[in-house]
Amino acid sequence: MRYETDDILRETFTSDLRYLMAVSHIVLANNQVSNRFFEKTYRMPVHAWSALYAVVRFPGLLAKDIPLLFPRPQNSVSRAVSMLRERGWITVETSEEDTRARLLYPTDEGRRVLDGIETQVLKRQEEIFSVLSQEERDQFLELCRKLILGGGLSASEALSPDDS
Repeated sequence: MRYETDDILRETFTSDLRYLMAVSHIVLANNQVSNRFFEKTYRMPVHAWSALYAVVRFPGLLAKDIPLLFPRPQNSVSRAVSMLRERGWITVETSEEDTRARLLYPTDEGRRVLDGIETQVLKRQEEIFSVLSQEERDQFLELCRKLILGGGLSASEALSPDDS
């Protein structure tokens, strides 16, 4: 039996898992498109651009704080930071308060690269959200903020390994 796309999506988005499936579909579809763009255009993984974004937006950020904005494994963040340093897009300075802390700062070149990336990402954002009215976009963002700040994204009792 061959399933039609509409049937698959209709069934998926009416199933018991519809909310997680909808979020996963949006995120994974966008990641697929974004990954191709960043690999082809900048020869870097998508998590490298997000790390650059974090450093440009929050100069002096610690690498361990990047996952607060972009939840990714720390080893992926570390590789991204190394790549950005090698390309001269960020610098690392030792904190005066804590000599173990390494503060990340964008270079002028890093800012320039991010400006070009943001131009394309804004176009991508418009592609995705153009089907929503401004009111729907605002509501979507408010609901996302509520989920993010609700505390259930980064930890889970339901999906914790069984300790028995």
